[in-house]
Amino acid sequence: MPHWKLTLAYDGTPYNGWQIQPNLPTVQGTLARVIQQITGEHVLPQGSGRTDTGVHALGQVASVTLASPIPGSNLQRALNHSLPPSIRVVRVEEVGEDFHARHSAVRKTYEYRIATQAICPPTLAPYVWNCTWPLDLAAMNEGAAHVVGTHDFTSFAATDPDLAARDNGEDSDEDDLGDAGDSSVMVKTAVRTIHRSGWHRDGELLVYRVTGSGFLHHMVRNLVGTFVDVGRGRTPAGAVPAILAARSRPAAGPTAPPQGLFLLDVEY
Repeated sequence: MPHWKLTLAYDGTPYNGWQIQPNLPTVQGTLARVIQQITGEHVLPQGSGRTDTGVHALGQVASVTLASPIPGSNLQRALNHSLPPSIRVVRVEEVGEDFHARHSAVRKTYEYRIATQAICPPTLAPYVWNCTWPLDLAAMNEGAAHVVGTHDFTSFAATDPDLAARDNGEDSDEDDLGDAGDSSVMVKTAVRTIHRSGWHRDGELLVYRVTGSGFLHHMVRNLVGTFVDVGRGRTPAGAVPAILAARSRPAAGPTAPPQGLFLLDVEY
C-alpha cells in the first residue's frame, strides 16, 4: 500500500481551520472527502499542524496511506481537479511507511504579513493585518532577535495552551496537541527552539518570518502582537527577555489576527 506525502497550499478564509469538525468546512475534512470520491477509501490525512480558522498555508504537509495503486502524478491531477480552488496539491511524493507529517517534522517556518497602507485593497485584506500605526521596523527586529534560541514560551502561548509532548515529537503549531500517544512517557513543555526570527519590508508590507522546532497554540500570533507593540513604542524592545522570563501570557502583547499568518514550509 503506497504511503504518500502531500504538500498543500490553501486559502484558509473559507475554512474553520485544518482539523476536521462536524458540520463545519475544514481543509482536512475537504481533502478526506475528495480522496474518498477518487479512491473510495475512508482515510483521514494527517497534517503537520492544525492551522486555526482563517490561517493560510503555502507549504502544509499531509501524510496518508492508500490501497489504491493510482500513480502519484495521476493522484495529484485527480485531487486538484476535484478540490475547490482554495486548496491546491502542490506536490505528491511516495515515502516510507514510517513517515508522519507531524511526528517526522524537525523545523517549521511561518510568515506573518502586515499591510501598512491607510486603505487596504479588498483583494489584499483577507491575507494581511492592516496596521495603520507608524511602526519602527528596526525596533521590531531588535525585539524579534531576543526570541532566537531555546526558551520557555509560556508568555506567548494561548491562555490555556496545549503543550507539546516532547518524547513522541508532537507539538501544537498554531493548533492543539493532537493524539497524546503513550501518556506514560509524555513530558509536557512550553520550551521551543527558534532558529530564525526577523522582520523585513516588502513594498508596503511588513513581513515577519520565524523558523523553529515547533510552536505553541497562538505562539506566532502572540509574538507578532508583541512586536507590533514594540514597533508602536508601547513596549521597549529590550523588554522581550523579561516577557519570556515571566512565563505569563498577560506579560506579552495582544494576539494578532489570523488572516495574516501563513504556514510557509515544513522540514523533515
